[in-house]
Amino acid sequence: MKILKFAVISLISVTVLALVSVAIRFPQKSKGAPVVSAGDSSPQTKVDQRILRAQQSIARTPDKPDGYNQLASAYMQKARETADFGFNARADDTITRSLSIEPDNYDALKLRAKLQLTYHRFAEALETARRAQAIRIDDHDVWGQLTDALVELGDYPGAVKSAQKMIDLRPDSSSYARVSYLRSLHGDTYGAIQAMNAAVRAADPNDREAMAWCRVQLGNELMNAGKLGEAESQFDDALRIFPDHRLGLHAKARARIANGDLQAAVEIYERDYARSASADTAQALGDLYKLLGRQDLAKSWYEKFEPLEKENATIERSWRHMLNYWLDHDKNLEEALALATREYEVRKDIFTCDSLAWALFKNGRVKEAKKMIDQTLRTGSRDARINYHAGIIFRSMQMRDKAAKYLRRAAAMNSAFDPIQYQAAQQLLAAL
Repeated sequence: MKILKFAVISLISVTVLALVSVAIRFPQKSKGAPVVSAGDSSPQTKVDQRILRAQQSIARTPDKPDGYNQLASAYMQKARETADFGFNARADDTITRSLSIEPDNYDALKLRAKLQLTYHRFAEALETARRAQAIRIDDHDVWGQLTDALVELGDYPGAVKSAQKMIDLRPDSSSYARVSYLRSLHGDTYGAIQAMNAAVRAADPNDREAMAWCRVQLGNELMNAGKLGEAESQFDDALRIFPDHRLGLHAKARARIANGDLQAAVEIYERDYARSASADTAQALGDLYKLLGRQDLAKSWYEKFEPLEKENATIERSWRHMLNYWLDHDKNLEEALALATREYEVRKDIFTCDSLAWALFKNGRVKEAKKMIDQTLRTGSRDARINYHAGIIFRSMQMRDKAAKYLRRAAAMNSAFDPIQYQAAQQLLAAL
C-alpha cells in the first residue's frame, strides 16, 4: 500500500502512533513504591496485571532478560495511561538490567529506542534503532522509531522513506498515524485527515489509551482544516473512551477556546491541574487569564509554569517550550537566543528552526531571522504558530504580500493555537 508515496507525490506537485512517544509531556513526579507487588493478587487495571505478571516472571528467572523487558514495556504503558513520568524512569532502570544480562537482546533495544524518544534523546534513539535493525531488518516498529527520530532531527526525506517502509511491512494504526503526521508537516491537511481516519479504524479496541490518542490526533487535524464541530466531537469521543486523558482534556479546552468559550477552557484546565500539576496546563491558564483581563491570576499561573517547565527541560534536555514562553513574553531574550542556537546545533526540524527564527527576530537580528524562517517554511507546514512568526518577520522587512499571506494563514487556522498570538495576527492583518 503506497499511501505515503501518493502523499509525497501530491506534495511535490503542489508527509508510537505518530511520534506518540514524544508527543506526551508528563508531569515530573515519581512515586517510590512499586505499583504492584508479587503479593498483590488483585491489581486494579490491565496494565497493573501486566506489571504483576512481569514481576512474577523475574522472580522465577532473574537471570533472563524476558521478564525485565515485559516489566519495562508495562511501566511505559502505565506512564502513558497515568501521565506519571516516574514510570518511565522505572522502565529505564529495568531496560538497563535487561541489557546487562544480554547486551544484544533485541526486545530491550527496541524498548530503549522508544524510551530515548520519550526523553527527546533523538540522536541516541536513531543509533539504538539502527543497532536493532542490524539484528532484524523487517520489524515495522523499528522503522517507526527511525521515522520518529528522523522527523525530530529534521531529516524529512529520510523520515518519509522510513515511514513508507513501515507501512509496506504492516499498514496498521501506528503506520497510518505516522503517515498522517508527515502529511501534516508538509501542509497536506486533508491527506493527514484521511490517514488519521485510517489509524482510528485500525486502532486496537483493547487499548483504550491508544484509541483515545488517535481520536485526539484526528481532531487536531480537523481543527487545522477549520472543521471545529467535527474536531470537538472527536475529542469528546476520546474522553468517553479514556476519561481524564490529558491530551484529550487539553484538546477539548482548545476546542472551547476556538468557539470563544474561554471560561469553559479555564474550568477544564483547572480541573486537570488539580488532578496533576503540569507546565503546559499552567501556561495555558496564564494565557487564558491574561485574555480575560485577570492579570493577577495570569501572573500566578505563569509563576507556577516556570519551575515546572525547568524540570521538563532538564529531563527532556530541550528548552524549546521555555524559550518560546520567554520570547512570547519578552523575557530573557538573550538567554532564549543562546538556548535556541544550542538546540539548533543538534536538531534541524522545522519547530527548532522556528524557535531560532523567533529568537533572532526578538533580539533585533531580522535578516538572520528571515533566513531561518525560510528554513522553517521548507515543508509547507500549515502550523499556525510557524505561519504567524513568518508573517511577523516578513512584515518587519516590508514584504507586505508575504506577510499578509502567512498572517492570513495563521488566522484562518483557529484561535486555539495560541489565543494571544491569534489576536495579534488579526490586528496586524487589519493594519496591512
